[in-house]
Amino acid sequence: MFEFLFKYPAAVFSKGNFVLLGTWPLWLLFGGIIAAAAGLGWLIWRGRKTHAGDLRGFRPASVWLLQTVLVALIFLMIWRPALSIATLKPQQNIVAVVVDDSRSMALREDGSSRHDQAIQTLNAGLLTALQKKFQVRLYRMGGNLERIAKLDQLNVSAPATRIGEDLKQVVAESSNLPIGAVVLLSDGADNSGGIDLDTISEIRRQHIPVHTIGFGREQFAHDIEINDATMPARALANARLSADVTFHQRGYSGRKARLTLREGGKTLASEEVILAADGKLQTESLLFSAGPTGAKNFVIAIDPLDGEENVNNNQVTRVVNVDASKPRILYIEGEPRWEFKFIRRAVEDDKSLDLVTMLRTTQNKIYRQGVKSPEELAEGFPTKVEEIFGFQGIIIGSLTADYLTPTQQELIKQFVDRRGGGVLFLGGRESLGDGGYGKEPFADLLPVTLPARKPSFFREPAYAELTPAGRNSLLCRIEENPDRNVQRWAKLPYMMNYQDPGQPKPGAVVLANSILENKARLPLLITQNYGRGRTAVFATAGSWRWQMLQPLNDMSHETFWRQMMRWMVSETHEHVVASTPKPVLADDTRLHLRAEVRDHSYLPATDARVEAHIIGPDGLNATADLHPDPLEAGIYVGEWGADKAGSYVVEVSAKRDKEEVGRDVFTFRREDGVAENFHAEQNRELLEKLATETGGRYYKARDAQKLGDDVSYSEAGITVRETKDLWDMPLLFLLALLLRGSEWFLRRRWGVI
Repeated sequence: MFEFLFKYPAAVFSKGNFVLLGTWPLWLLFGGIIAAAAGLGWLIWRGRKTHAGDLRGFRPASVWLLQTVLVALIFLMIWRPALSIATLKPQQNIVAVVVDDSRSMALREDGSSRHDQAIQTLNAGLLTALQKKFQVRLYRMGGNLERIAKLDQLNVSAPATRIGEDLKQVVAESSNLPIGAVVLLSDGADNSGGIDLDTISEIRRQHIPVHTIGFGREQFAHDIEINDATMPARALANARLSADVTFHQRGYSGRKARLTLREGGKTLASEEVILAADGKLQTESLLFSAGPTGAKNFVIAIDPLDGEENVNNNQVTRVVNVDASKPRILYIEGEPRWEFKFIRRAVEDDKSLDLVTMLRTTQNKIYRQGVKSPEELAEGFPTKVEEIFGFQGIIIGSLTADYLTPTQQELIKQFVDRRGGGVLFLGGRESLGDGGYGKEPFADLLPVTLPARKPSFFREPAYAELTPAGRNSLLCRIEENPDRNVQRWAKLPYMMNYQDPGQPKPGAVVLANSILENKARLPLLITQNYGRGRTAVFATAGSWRWQMLQPLNDMSHETFWRQMMRWMVSETHEHVVASTPKPVLADDTRLHLRAEVRDHSYLPATDARVEAHIIGPDGLNATADLHPDPLEAGIYVGEWGADKAGSYVVEVSAKRDKEEVGRDVFTFRREDGVAENFHAEQNRELLEKLATETGGRYYKARDAQKLGDDVSYSEAGITVRETKDLWDMPLLFLLALLLRGSEWFLRRRWGVI
């Protein structure tokens, strides 16, 4: 219909430039239209009253407008309007036909596979039409672009789809070959995260239009798919972890499904969830124990429901390195009190934490426990960087700020900011506002602005209550079920004292409140990130009653304090921190390595030699060098090819001269045959955007035969400018008839014919 009215395909109008081929000057065109409009206006005004009727009100203006537009249209046609467009010279240009040969193209819909539909589309005349005008090169796409001679070489076995990378190879060939256009037949199910702007920009610089033909359903009628599952890359032994699983579904809204987490065939967590509305992202959390040390592969899955069209996207694997290290936490207490005793008792059986305590028994005497040697902390609280940076966390109890020298106070700030450690401030009669912590540097570190009034510590009963943020925090999770956990906190015995910590800072998070006897609420547990580390306030000295007033086998108090200490040290790293952005490589061999290296003072080390030692399947033993990142001091990056599927362990070491700075270990997993299981619907949005951004068009399979004509219009390759006359378009003739007919209709209705 479009070509019937406009004479040419839509591609001609979208890519062509409007020109006038008439030899007379343009000012004469506008002058003629203005003169004609004035003359028609004078004639209509003069003859507005005739024997046949009367033109009054808006009627003369309506007639004048219709006649003027008709005259302007005739003038325009005399000036010969046309489109100037670049077209590819026949048989002198190459059209690259790229066919998606990945496994997702094997999915069957309506009795045939997407692969069969693509072959049928090409054999139905499209390929022949292209070959009549151009040289055609066939390519199979799937991980790596490969040129083929015949369509029967396609076997839908490629493990992944990386459209952007494959198109880069085609564009690279255009530097030596006259490639005029690219025709991409695909479902758009890209596994690399989409097509980056650099690739789009490069294609546009070469002026190569990419025409896309989409295959497959844009939405499955019945399917559940896991979009992502996030959990820490590393953890302490037996730490409680949370796997946040994001998924969506279609066709099962309101139904129940079973979400499970397994390791080595053993179910560690399971939860029945109610599925949200169709297409809506839904996130559920599974709590589990990290277990003993070692590299762990955790499988998260949703049990298939009846009628699912793709059950292969119901399961993902994540890896966690359960660290054998035993972080050290320094707890300094200014006076003997029950809180100190019960905090020590809560963690004494936890083999993954090392609590070192300093208790001031008198003004000048310190009682030390958990020290490595008689000399450690013999002079009191650390006064040197290497001493305090040897710990991963610090707890400050009922101790006035002036007990610490200005140097020690600054070391604590640097411990958080530079070292990345965690510091916890406890409530007490000589702590927080009553202990003089409202001055620098503690005023910066604290997650609250301390109140000016004193006293702020009160020996009166108060109950603990979780906030909405605390309900979802692992730090406060005594019961695994969030709702039951809130109820468990509400049933905890009252605390015999509380402290007013002041107002939380804008970036702080309040996880729990103290409920006073008058029902007023004060923040109880407040956390915030500071620099590379984190700080917290626990505004009471009475949590010990949670143990004393409950049955002996109740673990509420122990669980809370063990999780608190793990939270303090969970992100406190050593001199070398190694990582990879993708702990699970799904049908991808490229391992990106990253290491952050800091010297003994935890300043960025820019002169280190960094090497990765990789141990993998079948006795694999390899090394890879990491090189400084020019944009970020102390960061080293590298890349290595993981060819075999399985689990790998990577140890990264850094040296300066002959001295070792440090080393770190992480694990990753390489999997085959899984990437194409996810996002298997047709990604029409990606295909349309790719076509639009490069000057091509998106086609459905049934409309693909039109592409044979549209592909000729391109500015790439070897081209020639053509002009397409517009003056004889059927639309202009119909418009002239419409204008004249409208005037006749109005005159007849008004009785002035």
